[in-house]
Amino acid sequence: MPKLTTHAVNPTFHKVEYAVRGELAIKADAFREKLKEPDHDLPFDNVISSNIGNPQQKGLDQPPITFTRQVAALMEWPALIELAPQVFPRDVIERAKELSREIGSVGAYSHSQGVPFIRQSVAKFIEERDGFPSDPSHIFLTAGASAGVSLLINALITSPKSGILIPIPQYPLYTASLAQHQGLPIPYYLDESKGWSTSVSSIEAALEEAHKEGIAPKGLVIINPGNPTGAVLDEETQEKLVHLCEKNHLVILADEVYQDNLHRRDSLPFTSFKKVVSKLQSHVPLVSFHSISKGVSGECGRRGGYFECTNFSDDVVALLYKMVSVTLCPPLTGQIGVNCMVRPPKLGEESYELWKKETDTIHASLASRTQTMAERLNSLPGVSCVDSPGALYLFPQISISKKAREAAQAVGQHPDEMYAHGLLEETGICVVPGSGFGQKEGEWHYRLTCLCPGVDDYVGKLEKFHHRWVDQYGVE
Repeated sequence: MPKLTTHAVNPTFHKVEYAVRGELAIKADAFREKLKEPDHDLPFDNVISSNIGNPQQKGLDQPPITFTRQVAALMEWPALIELAPQVFPRDVIERAKELSREIGSVGAYSHSQGVPFIRQSVAKFIEERDGFPSDPSHIFLTAGASAGVSLLINALITSPKSGILIPIPQYPLYTASLAQHQGLPIPYYLDESKGWSTSVSSIEAALEEAHKEGIAPKGLVIINPGNPTGAVLDEETQEKLVHLCEKNHLVILADEVYQDNLHRRDSLPFTSFKKVVSKLQSHVPLVSFHSISKGVSGECGRRGGYFECTNFSDDVVALLYKMVSVTLCPPLTGQIGVNCMVRPPKLGEESYELWKKETDTIHASLASRTQTMAERLNSLPGVSCVDSPGALYLFPQISISKKAREAAQAVGQHPDEMYAHGLLEETGICVVPGSGFGQKEGEWHYRLTCLCPGVDDYVGKLEKFHHRWVDQYGVE
């Protein structure tokens, strides 16, 4: 029998692109292996994976939250409670015993929608955050937010002409999921000149264009705080977006996984779409996504998250349940991570002081790094960078000269892609070209994380490379 070839594979596989784990990330992994060779000829000593928001990866090394790891340890091996009781705080032991009563062994399947007790904890978290009720039966625990996003996009694509409105720049999960499920992206552009703000008029223009092309808009993706931009929506804009979705019969897909990553909490607080929809007493269908991978948890590898359905009929929720039951259940370790995220230690409990210190340190570090990086990037010739008020990234715009554009065309790359390859090859820093997120015609960007320790040395390498690039190609 001949080998399986790509011609025999589902054609949608060929259309899926995911820039944050694409060619540059693969090259970075190859460099990482080459660095293990004693006689390597690379001009750097380590690879910095600034291409993805993966806080605990080697090289970025954000420390895990002790409370979460202690609860997880006792859930993995309950005998530790008896073997080393002096090691674990009383509230950790109580939480582990409580979860054990509800879950049993983490090696067993749970309810396909997630452990009922943990969904109740999520509902209480949402109620306390927003001041409005939440129904645990309309909450689904997931293997990270990505699994929920893919499921809902799949659910909304009812024909080859079904489309979903996505922000540009966007997180490439959305275009990848649309390609996989044979839906169409309907791009609307964020306004970089106004801090990457979301414009209702831009969405209305995108809707008008979609209708002209015979595309049926089914949903509106909002990423708040933004990825890759870090922009935080104000409540007035959110209300306008809800009314727009009411008028156009759109489902809101609210990606809110960075809701705890706020660098200016006093002036730019986070407001959930659940709160806005509830406050307006709107009947617009809403799906809200959250994850343990971001915030201060950074527990990407545990694959934990949830989504909540608002204004969905019980019949639709039952269909979603049927679909998630095909994969049996989300990972139990991720579900436990969700419980720890939505039920952190409280003031007066034994673990609270350490939890507060750890989370405050992470918030302060991210805010400081983001500001420092934005200031120094903005000082470079031909670079402009919005100082992101939220999330984990910066998305600087770089001016690309005609000479550089011609050089990129000669090697079959986008100009910002050539820039990113050069940066990786000279410094070991891996970023994602803006072309992987979408950008206006004639503009070029790249996304990098603000997670990297040793920010002075890290940004120093970026600056050195950029000056060499300008010396070689000039500035437009």
